[in-house]
Amino acid sequence: MSTSVQSSYLPATTESISKAQEAKDASESISILYRVLEDPSSSADALRVKELAITNLTNYLTKENRAEDLRNLLTQLRPFFALIPKAKTAKIVRGIIDAVAKIPGTSELQISLCKEMVEWTRAEKRTFLRQRVEARLAALLLENQEYTEALALLSGLIKEVRRLDDKLLLVDIDLLESKLHFSLRNLPKAKASLTAARTAANAIYVPPSQQGTIDLQSGILHAEEKDYKTAYSYFFEAFEAFSSLEDPKAIFSLKYMLLCKIMVNQADDVAGIISSKAGLKYLGPDVDAMKAVADAYSKRSLKYFETALRDYKAQLEEDPIVHRHLSSLYDTLLEQNLCRLIEPYSRVEIAHIAEMIELPISHVEKKLSQMILDKKFAGTLDQGAGCLIIFEDTKTEEIFPATLETITNVGKVVDSLYMRSAKIMA
Repeated sequence: MSTSVQSSYLPATTESISKAQEAKDASESISILYRVLEDPSSSADALRVKELAITNLTNYLTKENRAEDLRNLLTQLRPFFALIPKAKTAKIVRGIIDAVAKIPGTSELQISLCKEMVEWTRAEKRTFLRQRVEARLAALLLENQEYTEALALLSGLIKEVRRLDDKLLLVDIDLLESKLHFSLRNLPKAKASLTAARTAANAIYVPPSQQGTIDLQSGILHAEEKDYKTAYSYFFEAFEAFSSLEDPKAIFSLKYMLLCKIMVNQADDVAGIISSKAGLKYLGPDVDAMKAVADAYSKRSLKYFETALRDYKAQLEEDPIVHRHLSSLYDTLLEQNLCRLIEPYSRVEIAHIAEMIELPISHVEKKLSQMILDKKFAGTLDQGAGCLIIFEDTKTEEIFPATLETITNVGKVVDSLYMRSAKIMA
């Protein structure tokens, strides 16, 4: 029992709840609510008041960042759960788990709490609640990058839920599986899971937030396949859904929308989207980061591009989706700049190119060798002299391939005539 619980209980009445709300500080309110829960009465009114006390106590403990007390509360309430309907139990358990999630730095605690509740629900044969807690546990494992354990948990859970045909939970789990496979870089399976989630979602009413999450994942997968126009339309749908709900995910949808515009060489449209009514609502570091990247891309400036990456490291490099696409964009921009700079020369010092492009010599040398191997241009690096030697493109005369084709055709005719003559002679 918590240290806040006192030996004497308070009757489970609305007066006790009012007394807790009127207390001079949160600690006293928490103490009063614990004492209300100690009331042994199990009448309908008392149970209803206790449910309200649990809700208020959860809110107070969350505000005080007392995650361990919330965990203990779930354990203490197990005898109470035997007295109320299973649906109400599920609501309270999920509410307390959600409350722990609001307290920063509690991911390990959430995982152990979910594992405890899975064991309890299995022992109590509460299948409905267990499946939802397991889905929550899989999501937490995914956030913690414990992919193997999350995949093993989801594999069994999906089979069980499909057998029960619980469409709403199935949408959640399929979507979670899609995110997991994407994190493991298994795009075919990620797409298959997303398709399954969409199929299940089409058969039922899906809340707007859930539909927004499906659209967001669809956009991410299309962007991964370089289909940025389709990805943009999905991100836009997700942005509208999240924006109407004032969901924090709206900023990510907007960021990915701007990313798609940059990737399809329409960086000039970024300023227009940001200055629109919907865009102005989400001004902040994330939007500023994408604006800086768009400006750098419009000016074809690697220096500005690197400055943006350095100034907005948290928003760009620490977001795996943005980072992956910007790495590709940076490489393209670097190649275009290098090709433009070396075009007038047949032999040029690498140090001179590095000076013009304002990048370290080692960086430029490495990129030039990669471009030569990828046959982006014909040339070689003379590392002894520190020079790049560019070969002239040897244009193949059109007559040579035509002559080879003629000789091949004549050979076929001769072979055909030989076979006919062989038949006549026989």
